[in-house]
Amino acid sequence: MNIKEVQDLIKFVAKSGVSEVQIEQKDFKITIKSEDKKEDRQIYVQAPAALSAQDIKPLAVASAPAVTLTETTASEDSKYLTVKSPMIGTFYRSSGPDKDVFVSVGDTIGTGDTVCIIEAMKLFNEIEAEIKGKIVKILVDDATPVEYDQPLFLVDPS
Repeated sequence: MNIKEVQDLIKFVAKSGVSEVQIEQKDFKITIKSEDKKEDRQIYVQAPAALSAQDIKPLAVASAPAVTLTETTASEDSKYLTVKSPMIGTFYRSSGPDKDVFVSVGDTIGTGDTVCIIEAMKLFNEIEAEIKGKIVKILVDDATPVEYDQPLFLVDPS
């Protein structure tokens, strides 16, 4: 892992609001932790000796919510099923900027249909539906960070 990848990972952790990320490979282990302190968030990195202390320094990042979700009432949500994020990453509605979106509001999906992509550490993971139904609402904006188990879509199973 080069210094640019470490810096990108630090920026991702700062934006996503995750409190800790650990990556372990056969030749190194890296831990990135953030601590909220009043108005600022400090990001700390513990890295192998191959990376100098001058390369990695604590970053002060203004704290902000990771993702703003559109809120719905409990009774409205209860009749719909939710497609949730299986991982932390960046949510994309299509496979590329010039490509069509996988699903839109009103589309019918089946088990195994690709509904979005989540990028995690430079890997693009196609997320498949585990339920059948009609997309009622898309809860996350394109190209925004998502958390593990965060609701992405509301689906009407009827």
